[in-house]
Amino acid sequence: MKIVSIIILSLLVLVLLVLAVYVLIGQICFNTAMSRKSIVKKRANKNLKDNIDKYMIDLEWWDDEKFETLTVTSNDGLKLYGHYLKNGTSSKTVILVHGYGGTYRETYNYARLFYKRGYNLLAVECRGHGKSEGDMVGMGWLDRLDILNWIEVLNKQNKDIKIVLFGLSMGGAAVCMALGEKLPSNVVCAISDCAFDNVYRQFSFVLSTHSHMRGKFLMNLFAGYVKRTKNFDMKAADGIKQLKKASIPIMFIHGENDTFVPTEMVYRLSEAVPEDRREVYIAKGAEHAMSYPTDPKTYEKRVDKFLSKYNM
Repeated sequence: MKIVSIIILSLLVLVLLVLAVYVLIGQICFNTAMSRKSIVKKRANKNLKDNIDKYMIDLEWWDDEKFETLTVTSNDGLKLYGHYLKNGTSSKTVILVHGYGGTYRETYNYARLFYKRGYNLLAVECRGHGKSEGDMVGMGWLDRLDILNWIEVLNKQNKDIKIVLFGLSMGGAAVCMALGEKLPSNVVCAISDCAFDNVYRQFSFVLSTHSHMRGKFLMNLFAGYVKRTKNFDMKAADGIKQLKKASIPIMFIHGENDTFVPTEMVYRLSEAVPEDRREVYIAKGAEHAMSYPTDPKTYEKRVDKFLSKYNM
């Protein structure tokens, strides 16, 4: 009887030990990749700051223009911030969504492109970034619903506007995912630049190619931990499935030499949309988020042609 008790106690200790290790590894992965203060997010932000000239970003422009600060409350109670710039009496507005670890200011090139075309601008700060609240990065999936809230804010200001959605990297994924939701009729079209197609696949790719923590077991442990503790299902966070429900035209842009979000992802995303409602531009020689800086003239020409097609 004593031996049985020892065996049961030993098994219990072993189970608790395994659970403790599971929680520890899961929390480490979360803190590394998805928390507000994640190591990878900080590294991405530092890379952006160190390469301002490479990305052709003019930070002073944001201070020179008179942006109005707007706020919205997300469906889960977070206060989110956006920066709005009116362009005369224009009825056209673009919502600009930045990338993972970035800031709204990283969308400078695209903001200027749209502003020159007569658009009002709304550059949002994604949850877990900048001044916006949130202890977890939305990875586009949670941000898709935040985009709907921003659309509502704009429509309350002016019900006669026409809206274009634009997203870069994670912001591009957010735009793709938002198109699967019920959008107001005044959202005319969208542009997604270097988006990933699925959160689980993107993390798996980065884990296997850009880190020392490789292995499907570790990835599944991370995904399982986030699903159980944060109610976030990485595999369900899928732009392809969302785009199959989309009803508005979308332009996909991707760098030919993107090694962070593999170029093959843009083809999986675009194939979810009927040919008559999609356009794909692969920027020759461009790395991740470098399609515009690599060839500004062609980029602007292709975007201009797409927008003109829909009278935007």
